[in-house]
Amino acid sequence: MIRLKSNANLQRLADELLPSALASDITKPECYYEETTYQANSWVKPRKVIIKSVRPAGELLFTHSFFVTNLVDAFSPEAIISTYQKRGTMENYIKEAKNGFAFDKMNSHSYQVNEVKMMMSLLAYNLTNWLRTLCFPEGQKTMQIDTIRTRIIKVASKLVKSGRSLYFKLASSFVYQEFFWKVIQRIQRLKLE
Repeated sequence: MIRLKSNANLQRLADELLPSALASDITKPECYYEETTYQANSWVKPRKVIIKSVRPAGELLFTHSFFVTNLVDAFSPEAIISTYQKRGTMENYIKEAKNGFAFDKMNSHSYQVNEVKMMMSLLAYNLTNWLRTLCFPEGQKTMQIDTIRTRIIKVASKLVKSGRSLYFKLASSFVYQEFFWKVIQRIQRLKLE
């Protein structure tokens, strides 16, 4: 399956396939899936194309996405689009592993050294995902690693000694204090068995 770049012919085709919008309530979002046959000028034969038409609530016009596939007979258009979107999600996970955990920085000439680096990166990535899933408040579980570092790890603090105890004192100007303490409290409530 490949996403097609929109063009005037595909747009016209999508508009023709849309159901009549006369009775539609524009305060509610709408989403339609259609399948058709289309042949681009550079193609030798026509191919199956799935069209996803979305109109957000309050909008008048639909936005169309086009996908060429050979899976139409085996799956519904909705299932095919869902599979494509999951692929994009997986690509985002890989991008985060590369950018946030140096997963692509295997610069040693030794295979074993590179393998250990990769395993350490994977361990850090998985621990961060567990932290995000188990301890972050709702609505903040999708943060990227750079944001997590800024809000939890790169925190200005002072090491204070009181009697025989050592503890960190956060800067009073720390902007993300509320989030930081919520995460710490959730970590402390975790029960390891």
